[in-house]
Amino acid sequence: MANSTAPFAAFEWMIAWRYLRARRAEGGVSVMTWISLIGITLAVFALIATLAVRSGFRAEFVDTILGANAHVTVYNLGVTTETGQIDRTIPDYTEMAQRLAAVPGVTRAAPLVRGQVMSNLRQSNAGVEVFGIALEDLKGLPRIADPDTSLGNIDAFPQGIAIGSGVARELGADVGDRIKLISPNGVKTAFGTSPRVNAYEVVYIFSAGRYDIDRTRVYLPLTEAQSFFNREGVATEIEVMVEDPDAVDTLTQSLQMAAGERAQTWTWRESSSGFLRALEVEDNVMFIILSILVLIAAMNIVSGLIMLVKNKGRDIGILRTIGLSEGSILRIFFICGAFTGLIGTGLGVIIGCLFAIYIDPIFSFVNVVMGGGVWDPSIRGIYALPAELHLSDVLKAVSLSLGLSFIVTIFPARRAARMNPVEALRYE
Repeated sequence: MANSTAPFAAFEWMIAWRYLRARRAEGGVSVMTWISLIGITLAVFALIATLAVRSGFRAEFVDTILGANAHVTVYNLGVTTETGQIDRTIPDYTEMAQRLAAVPGVTRAAPLVRGQVMSNLRQSNAGVEVFGIALEDLKGLPRIADPDTSLGNIDAFPQGIAIGSGVARELGADVGDRIKLISPNGVKTAFGTSPRVNAYEVVYIFSAGRYDIDRTRVYLPLTEAQSFFNREGVATEIEVMVEDPDAVDTLTQSLQMAAGERAQTWTWRESSSGFLRALEVEDNVMFIILSILVLIAAMNIVSGLIMLVKNKGRDIGILRTIGLSEGSILRIFFICGAFTGLIGTGLGVIIGCLFAIYIDPIFSFVNVVMGGGVWDPSIRGIYALPAELHLSDVLKAVSLSLGLSFIVTIFPARRAARMNPVEALRYE
């Protein structure tokens, strides 16, 4: 009989199921089974939730970087002027922008004038970074020109100024207000350089989704910025946007050749390299820590199975006596442990996926319960806790949980299979 029995036959499943649902009075270990089940469920839930939040963080940060900043910044190396100052401006910015835009894979090349100034409205002041840019180029920034997150009319930009929502909050400004920009490097007179103060009407308020951008950035029309910063006829840099930002490194050589000998390129990966490396290290560390958590939960299965084997010693002796092979006994107890891991993994996947899908209402509830202020965008950089569920992350969690559950189950199952039936029945 032992030689003709197919693996995982119906009677093996039936015996394993009876052992799993047996009450403690009958020699079962249902309490240990429940503990193992809950442990696996919580561990898989924590792993999937963490992976989803991790993916959401990375996607949100990268999206805000790419949606509100240049994929590649092109600037000139400094040249010493007759007065001894270093000039890094780009006088032929129109021609350079046209050459860069002609590079295959480039979607847009926009000249910029940048500078840092003080902004003022009534009694409020805020330090801001001014970006001088043309209207059509401003519309090419997805995070800036998003009508769902902005106020005002972007088409009125040539007649005014566009400010971030954080700047508007600091100054108490709204669309239609006139704010002052104050630059220490203003008009040169016989008595020195006097500060330049200009007032501009706020025509557009944007929200890029990142606190550091919304809190410091304002946009001026390019010609107005050139006049304000004494940069008439020049630009300070060229902002380049590409079709595939992830493959931006493959375009740097072509962009360098198109820009000219004096030009240098600076990609978004280089400017955010520290942040991206920190994310990668955090991803690996968190996965290792949560993998240990899953392993600890899987070890509960071993404890439960060892107790089950000890309590079912008499049954094992009888089953071996009537003809069951060691393989059948091993598979019976393997099913007991693997079934617990399988059900726990399934429940953990369901709860983890629901958490990732409904994270916004869950977090809102937590925020209300804690009295608000749980999430500070000035510290975390973004305005909400993001989560992005990927099939690869779910499969990674399932594979880890099931793999550990199956592996740890083999050892107590082998112990049951190798039990001597004579010794098992000696004292019965």
